[in-house]
Amino acid sequence: MYKRVFQIASLIILPITLVWITWVTPVSALTEDQKIFSESWRIINRAYIDESFNHQNWWSIREKWMRQPFKNREETYQAIEKMLATLDDPFTRLLRPDQYRSLQVNTSGELMGVGLQIALDSETGGLTVIAPLEGSPAEQAGIQPRDRILKIDGLPTANLTLDESAARMRGPIGSRVTLTVLRDGNTVAEDLVLIRDRIALNPVTAELRSDLGETPLGYIRLSQFSANATEEVAHAIQALEKKGAKAYILDLRNNPGGLLQSGIEIARLWLDEGTIVYTVNRQGVLGSFEAVGSALTHAPLVVLVNPGTASASEILAGALHDNHRAVLVGEKTFGKGLIQSLFDLSDGSGLAVTVAKYETPNHTDINKLGIMPDRVIPAESLLLRSQVATASDQQYQAALELLSSQFMIAKN
Repeated sequence: MYKRVFQIASLIILPITLVWITWVTPVSALTEDQKIFSESWRIINRAYIDESFNHQNWWSIREKWMRQPFKNREETYQAIEKMLATLDDPFTRLLRPDQYRSLQVNTSGELMGVGLQIALDSETGGLTVIAPLEGSPAEQAGIQPRDRILKIDGLPTANLTLDESAARMRGPIGSRVTLTVLRDGNTVAEDLVLIRDRIALNPVTAELRSDLGETPLGYIRLSQFSANATEEVAHAIQALEKKGAKAYILDLRNNPGGLLQSGIEIARLWLDEGTIVYTVNRQGVLGSFEAVGSALTHAPLVVLVNPGTASASEILAGALHDNHRAVLVGEKTFGKGLIQSLFDLSDGSGLAVTVAKYETPNHTDINKLGIMPDRVIPAESLLLRSQVATASDQQYQAALELLSSQFMIAKN
């Protein structure tokens, strides 16, 4: 069994105890399906953030299921899912082989579907939108962060796992899918028909602008923390520096996160020194990631955030804010402060496991709370893609005002 890192922080593997040896059935006596189940149980036993396992005897959970013969692999998967459900953690879940491959593609390459980043609400259990991907059918249909997806082609999502919901939204280019969407704050749901498409995962757009008058402005929009995001942001900053940029706006709105390491490395592009993020594992051991080396620019920076700014985006925003490197403008962020790792199982499936939580450099725990920006500017209406970072975008205009005032003070 190999461990694959995905949004991983510090992870401590506990030593095997003599008690474990005396309780476990010899591996040679296990069927292949029992081995898969046992692998899953051991991963949770060693890595899961909550050492109480949601206040239950994890050993007895194993003994209960290992007494039951598994007739086939699907029955084994169902047993694993029932075992994981006792943790009451929607982010810790089984990924069947096709789901596992799809999740790996989601961090590099391209997708076929509607382009939604989704999660299960930790309080209601409902399927909730983190953010639509930029340029996707979901964004074009007007789906927004925190919208609830009640049905997919008429099938209630309450009866589906997170990965089953994602699989039903994926499909061939040109095919249709109907999503029943309840807008956050509304009481009446709406059926939206979306046409699936190819969704390129190009995470960065950047350009030099004249919106600050005589002061050249570098605008960088980061839509996802994919495998190539750090390199693309670095190239963007370097190119804008050569063109004479004297101030920057980093747009993290509707960025649902991705690879934790990308968030850390991108923070280092803006910081000379300082803590980027603290991680806390199951033993309460505090780890940290620090800025090392020299920032690519020291020009004034404003970061745009909103309810679709989640996970690795919140790590980046928190690092820049708490180190006094940037001012945050927009709306409160999503509030996902848990870190998952991916673990391979021997049959090609995998487990996504919550292994740690993170805190901002000021030791702010944002899980379920989010980060409140320095200057709160509510989004008055849904912006079309063509209206983002224009005169119609009040959050962007507020960022320009802040930068203008900084340069005015410096000039005086």
